[in-house]
Amino acid sequence: MSALGALSGGAAGVAGLLSLRRRAAAPPPPSALASSSHLPPLKCAAVPDAGHLVWGRQLRPALALLPFPSQAARKQTPRPPAAASAGEAKPAGFLSKYPALVTGFFFFMWYFLNVIFNILNKKIYNYFPYPYFVSAIHLLVGVVYCLISWSLGLPKRAPVNANLLKLLFPVALCHALGHVTSNVSFAAVAVSFAHTIKALEPFFNAAATQFILGQQVPLSLWLSLAPVVIGVSMASLTELSFNWTGFINAMISNISFTYRSIYSKKAMTDMDSTNVYAYISIISLIVCIPPALMFEGPKLMQHGFNDAIAKVGLQKFVTDLFLVGLFYHLYNQVTGSSISCKS
Repeated sequence: MSALGALSGGAAGVAGLLSLRRRAAAPPPPSALASSSHLPPLKCAAVPDAGHLVWGRQLRPALALLPFPSQAARKQTPRPPAAASAGEAKPAGFLSKYPALVTGFFFFMWYFLNVIFNILNKKIYNYFPYPYFVSAIHLLVGVVYCLISWSLGLPKRAPVNANLLKLLFPVALCHALGHVTSNVSFAAVAVSFAHTIKALEPFFNAAATQFILGQQVPLSLWLSLAPVVIGVSMASLTELSFNWTGFINAMISNISFTYRSIYSKKAMTDMDSTNVYAYISIISLIVCIPPALMFEGPKLMQHGFNDAIAKVGLQKFVTDLFLVGLFYHLYNQVTGSSISCKS
């Protein structure tokens, strides 16, 4: 009501000012001119006489008599804090307050999921020694996982075009080759020995950086890799389960993943790591299906599936394949997230 009263009062004041201007503009009657001839002359308005006039307009007494605060009072006037005037700042979340804990959690999950994958993968090869087919199953489960995640918007699917696919295809090709040869090595030798050979991957990365990309690698890095090379050589000489199939495929896997790193640097995009790995998994699956059908298809149809089902049963066989594929996809996805957090 007070606001309405102020608005109506302001409107009435404007109307009164306009009516005053109309009456001042109207010509005075002759009688008034005649009677004003004997009036004493008026003085021009000085400052004391026009205290309530500003540019010819009369101020309302309430406004003219308002006391102005002194300088000391203005200094003591409380002002709202900057945060209140600009909006309250949102409290920092747990992820932004403790980035080191988040990064450590991702690295822990990376190794945890990798250990589970390797143990379950080797158990499958003990009764189902078909690494090409198992490699394709790993990628197939991951692709199904990505499609379900995209359908739920977790995460939202990033758009892709021909140029992006052209950049991702070499990465996916090297990923598929490295994945298949790793599984051939895991099926042929002990998991510990296969990982011992794969410990040479940093050495291959440094060599590719030096001689392919043309980037200088410091001498200290080469010296730090020397014990790794010597240790892998000694382990290979004393390994009881050593065979050339496992050793050669593990070395091919190292070279493939090295080139995958090189092509990944050339195919840097603004897409998040989850979507990038999803597209790489789809392309890698398409690459892995023909070799699996060519090298192991006839054996699988003749006795491969029947032998595995006879040993462990259909339910366990299907469950093991699903779980090993799920753990493989999750540990690779967490690997990408860990690297993103670290960078």
